[in-house]
Amino acid sequence: MNSIHQIFVYGSLRSGFKSPAFEYISRYFTFIADAKVKGTLHDMGDYPAAIPSKDEHYIVGELYAINNRDEFGFAIAQLDDYEGVNAEDGEQPLFRRETVTVSAGNQMADAWIYWFNGNISRKPIIQSGDVLKYLELKKHSL
Repeated sequence: MNSIHQIFVYGSLRSGFKSPAFEYISRYFTFIADAKVKGTLHDMGDYPAAIPSKDEHYIVGELYAINNRDEFGFAIAQLDDYEGVNAEDGEQPLFRRETVTVSAGNQMADAWIYWFNGNISRKPIIQSGDVLKYLELKKHSL
């Protein structure tokens, strides 16, 4: 397995969501820093979709490191299931897990990220790159 034992999260796995998925993250991973990666976020309705970009667009999220490296394979497999990486036969996975360079302040690190694997046409871009801020603004505009 790859020697990278960190993950970058930007959606329901972030601490601000207070979701059961975050409880899982906090059991196996330790928060390192608020961070960002090059890419764009799109509002898919029920979840954000991250798309890699070489432009100066950034996705805001959090960087975590595994607590126990021996548990990384198990922990990441559970997250892969949650993110829809393992599709049924004949179906396209909803997300794919890849490594990315993460910027945390003036530090750079390699981490895993879940990129969206589907069509984003006609889906609004989350201009701030921060889904938590976007959802807060959206809630107040209703």
